[in-house]
Amino acid sequence: MTCYFDRLLHSIRYMSEELKTIRDLVRWGTSEFNRNGIFTGHGTDNTQDEALALVLHSLALDYSIDENTLDCHITGEEKEAILDLIRQRITTRKPLSYLTGHARFAELDFIVNENVLVPRSPFAELINSSYYPWIEPDQVLTVLDLCTGSGCIGIATAYYLPHIQMTISDVSEQALEVARQNIRHHRLEYRVTAIKSDLFEDIPDTRFDLIISNPPYVSTAEYDALPAEYHQEPRIGLESGEDGMDIVSKILRQAASYLSDKGVIIIEVGASAELLMQKYPEVQFNWIEFERGGDGIFVMTREELEQYQHYY
Repeated sequence: MTCYFDRLLHSIRYMSEELKTIRDLVRWGTSEFNRNGIFTGHGTDNTQDEALALVLHSLALDYSIDENTLDCHITGEEKEAILDLIRQRITTRKPLSYLTGHARFAELDFIVNENVLVPRSPFAELINSSYYPWIEPDQVLTVLDLCTGSGCIGIATAYYLPHIQMTISDVSEQALEVARQNIRHHRLEYRVTAIKSDLFEDIPDTRFDLIISNPPYVSTAEYDALPAEYHQEPRIGLESGEDGMDIVSKILRQAASYLSDKGVIIIEVGASAELLMQKYPEVQFNWIEFERGGDGIFVMTREELEQYQHYY
């Protein structure tokens, strides 16, 4: 594939009359993505949006541009940069956000790199609604985000709930470096604290009104079968044992001790929801329905966690 694309890129460089405008490059990139079978799902859900995002990023433009701007001519230097990004996307299978260094989540911008998963969680809808009706937002003062990665879920929660104190944690120091950049990026240093911790191991002995988590929940077999784009992400953020439930089970066993009396925990398990229910058939999980798509997130109170404690 690399040799094929390099030959094609070499010929394109001398075809200045063929690709003149932004629209031309978006169309060409879309065709090449289709021909080479790239997988979308890390910020876009189709190849045209993927190509548009890369072209606009390379030109330092955003989606607010006028439609007529797409018909503007580009320079030879700009074309070279765009073609190089398209080549990287195809040959390396790196997700879009790793090539741009940024991702949108809950209508906010986040810095990302290969040390963190690309933000793409239905948690965004919960955040935009301040988690209502699952919590009374005004009554929540302290929040913990476990397995934070880039920090997008915890930081966005703190952004939209300006009265809370947020603790975000991860076992990966490399991921926390990215999270700390995002804390500074959103100027939340005074309300968001990042802690290195293997789940609850190094979390302060306190009680939180809300615990949120998008932990690893992919089984080993499922991870091995994922498209190549997912294998560019840190495995530690995706795979969690033979059935994918290792981390989730640990959280369920320990979380009640870190929740306040009226505290609530919200956990994402995505497509592994069926596996979780099969593993714990006696437990009543409260699954959240989303208006904008997505599923696999459940909510439990401290009381419910304690009620089913002996099953975990």
